[in-house]
Amino acid sequence: MLLKILPIILPVIIAIITFKFSAKSTIRNLKKSSSKLNEPQLIALIQRMAKEINLNNINVYVYKIGQINGIASPDGKIYLTEGFLNAYYSGKVTASELSTVVAHELGHLALGHTKKRIIDFSGQTAIRIGLGFILGRFLPGVGLYLANALAQLISAKLSRTDEYAADAYAAALLKKSNIGTEPQISLLNKLDYLLNSNELPQIPWLMSHPSSKDRISEIAKLEQKWTKNIP
Repeated sequence: MLLKILPIILPVIIAIITFKFSAKSTIRNLKKSSSKLNEPQLIALIQRMAKEINLNNINVYVYKIGQINGIASPDGKIYLTEGFLNAYYSGKVTASELSTVVAHELGHLALGHTKKRIIDFSGQTAIRIGLGFILGRFLPGVGLYLANALAQLISAKLSRTDEYAADAYAAALLKKSNIGTEPQISLLNKLDYLLNSNELPQIPWLMSHPSSKDRISEIAKLEQKWTKNIP
């Protein structure tokens, strides 16, 4: 029995080990290429959020790359890229809008998404290998491609679900901190422009992130729900 399942178990174990090494490499690279955030207006907003979740401080770091992004690292730290800070200094985004990125990454950490990724990754590897092995017996040459496609669909779906959840966490925290969801929505409205997204439309169910339009729609639904619950 063990010999039969070994071809499936062994690659999963290897995938987990590889994932852990990759995470450690990511942490080292982030530490090496980052410095502590030193922007008073933004730090003041972050401190307001920290107070609402009973933290003395939320340390945010600036990752020295030109891309625009926010990162929740495997070791529980939050990074804003230098590209995002440059967009702030050039007036393309506001401090309030940048604070929503921090809130979103806080959501990923608070909801355990960074730790959950290793489980998702190993599960997808098992599906890719196991299903590929089974389908390969009936559809030689095609089975592996079908298994890879299914694993990709599952991965994208899980990622989008996590993004919606982090958005919802951020929206609630921003509301509680009296920053509000308006900056969150306004940043999403300009996100494609900031990212210079001139690519052809992607197939929605293959995207790792929901579209900005869909994310805004979900935040608006939360606002409506909260408004209805006000006595």
